[in-house]
Amino acid sequence: MRRGRVALYLILIVILLGAGGVVAYQRYFSGGKSDSANQPVATPVTVNVVVITQKTPLGTVLDETVLGTIPIAQDLFIEGMFSDIAEVVGYQARFDLDSGIPLTVNMLADSATQLSARGSLASLSIPKGMVAMTIPINRLSSVAYALKPGDDVMVMASMEFVDIDSEFQTIFPNTILPNASMLTYAPTSILGMGGEGEDAALAVAFLDLWKELLLEQKSVTGGRVDDANADEAFYTTPSEAQRSRLAVQIIIPRAQVLHVGEFPWAEVEEVPGVEATPTTIPAEAQLVGSNETGAIEPEKPEAPDLITLIVTSQEAINLTYLLNSGVDLTLALRSAGDDTVLDTQTVTMQYFLDSYSIPVPAKLPYGFAPRLDEVELPTEKQPTPTPQQ
Repeated sequence: MRRGRVALYLILIVILLGAGGVVAYQRYFSGGKSDSANQPVATPVTVNVVVITQKTPLGTVLDETVLGTIPIAQDLFIEGMFSDIAEVVGYQARFDLDSGIPLTVNMLADSATQLSARGSLASLSIPKGMVAMTIPINRLSSVAYALKPGDDVMVMASMEFVDIDSEFQTIFPNTILPNASMLTYAPTSILGMGGEGEDAALAVAFLDLWKELLLEQKSVTGGRVDDANADEAFYTTPSEAQRSRLAVQIIIPRAQVLHVGEFPWAEVEEVPGVEATPTTIPAEAQLVGSNETGAIEPEKPEAPDLITLIVTSQEAINLTYLLNSGVDLTLALRSAGDDTVLDTQTVTMQYFLDSYSIPVPAKLPYGFAPRLDEVELPTEKQPTPTPQQ
């Protein structure tokens, strides 16, 4: 009897577990799949936006070649975006734009005047924390005019040093003038003259002559006393002005070129709807600058004499100090993308002698003839000799 009850309980438990499993299967597996399959899938609403399809520099007039559209979710479309390319064609890029950027109103300008409404166009190309500084250039200091905006250059300074009087702040040697003590100095003590009569008269006459000679020699170039031997001393003065001592070093390892030459300071404003009237050149003026065939030769552009660099504020102050001091500046073009840290030594005459093992030429009792005081480089191209057959 007792065993029957236990068996009955076990059968009831099995039945309950089976019924629960069937209900769970229908609810979570069979029934869930049927419900989700019957529900419609929500399609997201998209809208087209105008984007830049290639990198566009500042001031570029936008057209269909640099514009395109991409779909985005409608909830991502914000005020100021464009959905039609026709709404953007004809505008100018307010700053450099990268490919794939959705255009907004703040990125566009109607004209160059609007671009520079808050300043010059050049200021838009200067990174934050940097400044623009203009320095003079010539053919040799500007890599033969090869520099263009965007190039990285190295700035070198050639400084000339001279010895000066720290008090007068003038270049040595000083000029020595006769003073009162020299004029009143009595040479009689040196000659052993004194007393009365003829000796006194001779001393006075000699003193007058001494003063006259000093007054005629109004100034003497400063020099030094050289002891040639134990008995004699000579007063040596320089034979020429003091020679400066040259030193060259890099002062700015990297600076970006902003502009070469002068910036356009005057622009002709175009009036919408009004065509420009062509200028008629008189026949007399057409002959000017024409060649033998009568064709007008284009005017050769003048070489630039200025260059504007993007530098730090401290570097701008350094350049101003060097320019005001008369220091020569030379630019060297750096390789594109080169980020090498430059570590150089200041170049002087001693540097060359030590680094390249250059001995100072000895003073020999003989030399070349004819005399050569300056090395002359060939200026004209020498004709190539014709080989003999």
